[in-house]
Amino acid sequence: MSDTENIVPIEEVCNVDRKIVTFEGPADPANPLAWKPRKKLGVSLALAFSTFTVGFNSSLFSSATTEITKEFQVSHVTSTLGVSLYVIGFATGPIFWAPLSELSGRRIPLLLGVLGFSVFSLGVASATNIQTVMLCRFWSGIFAASPMTVAAAVFADLFDGLSRGPATSIFCVNVLMGPMLAPSVGGFICASSLGWRWTAWLGSLMGFTALILDILFLAETDAPGILTKKASSLRHETGDWSIHSDHEEINVDARQLVIVYLARPLRLLLTEPPVLLITLFLAFIYGLMYLFLTAYPIVFGGVHGFTPGLSGLAYLGLVLVILCGAAYVISTQPSYHRKLDANHGIIVPEWRLPPAIAGSVNFAAGLFWFGWSGYKSRILCMVPVLSGIPTGFGLFCIFQQLLNYLIDIYLPYSASVNAGSSLIRSLCGFGFPLFAQSLFDSLGINWAATLLGGIAVLCIPLPWTFFIWGPKLQTKTKFGVDSR
Repeated sequence: MSDTENIVPIEEVCNVDRKIVTFEGPADPANPLAWKPRKKLGVSLALAFSTFTVGFNSSLFSSATTEITKEFQVSHVTSTLGVSLYVIGFATGPIFWAPLSELSGRRIPLLLGVLGFSVFSLGVASATNIQTVMLCRFWSGIFAASPMTVAAAVFADLFDGLSRGPATSIFCVNVLMGPMLAPSVGGFICASSLGWRWTAWLGSLMGFTALILDILFLAETDAPGILTKKASSLRHETGDWSIHSDHEEINVDARQLVIVYLARPLRLLLTEPPVLLITLFLAFIYGLMYLFLTAYPIVFGGVHGFTPGLSGLAYLGLVLVILCGAAYVISTQPSYHRKLDANHGIIVPEWRLPPAIAGSVNFAAGLFWFGWSGYKSRILCMVPVLSGIPTGFGLFCIFQQLLNYLIDIYLPYSASVNAGSSLIRSLCGFGFPLFAQSLFDSLGINWAATLLGGIAVLCIPLPWTFFIWGPKLQTKTKFGVDSR
């Protein structure tokens, strides 16, 4: 069905005095919240594959570092930069993608991001020197940041507070599961006759597949963008050129673009305590997720003598439990529904926090378990593999629920909130792999994990703090939505 078929008489969609196009109401078929489930599912699955692809390829390259070290005659740290530079691209890209998605809609930034990622992955695959590899990895990461940044905003556009929990579970599963699955796949590719370049060829093929799916199924979900397009159709249909949307009244000059839009993610990050504190916690666990790319090979390759491909299979424990974490969060929705009904449909962001509280305890416990069961070969290899149960469960519950908590508070600025948060998360994802080898060599596997587990223990009170004092903090915010 074309967009013009949904257009109703002008007097029903426009303010008569100012002729501003609006949605007819909650049931307006042009409103993303009122789209049919099948259309929402298509958008969600296309976006899910895009986020999985860019997350998967962030760590797929880690399996190629040994071969790259040999082929280009560089140090191990230099070859590891290929992982870190991609992740630093994750940190740089959101500053541009988030404002663009709020100015021009969600679809264009997503398509540009997936296209750029796919093209620069081709550059990695065909590179003839280490400089080209590193440069293309960096730019690939910048473009890959688009789906990572904009996805949360798309889910906020599509789903109300009740449905947003299960929907964002798709996003978080892909963000967390992609990097965990890739090392095993990459290890088997590098050990085969295909060689390390096929880790990049595979990434590019996945990227172009995601681009095709996005072109076919990813409709525009940004309400101002939809209304602007609707106003344009009405102008051409009626010949009345005074018809317009609120968004078209915004005149953005260069100064306003920098101060209001480009600086907004940083302003939210630095001036809003919930954003800053939760971002620091998420950055720590996100950095550890990439540190595991070094830690798991040390334990299962160095201690237990596994091949790279088999070492990568140890991540499956984490992956399976991340899926179980998603199932657990979704299973809490009936309780959330009852609370919402009892509160007359008014969302209380703190309802998101109990799973994060449980997850923070499990995550810390999993780090201690991993370190003290993985440092000696006489301990059965399945014991450190099983440490992925509390670690993966905690990883998902913390990430998904705290992200939802921030979206509930800062709904109109969800893209900017995720951009600022992604900036710090990605900086940790960039830095942690670089010092991981030295950390484990200096302290040993058990004491290095103890240090990291101790920091995780210090973070446990954070979800409790927001559960108790969050409502008071939200009364002081300049950006949040007072949903109470």
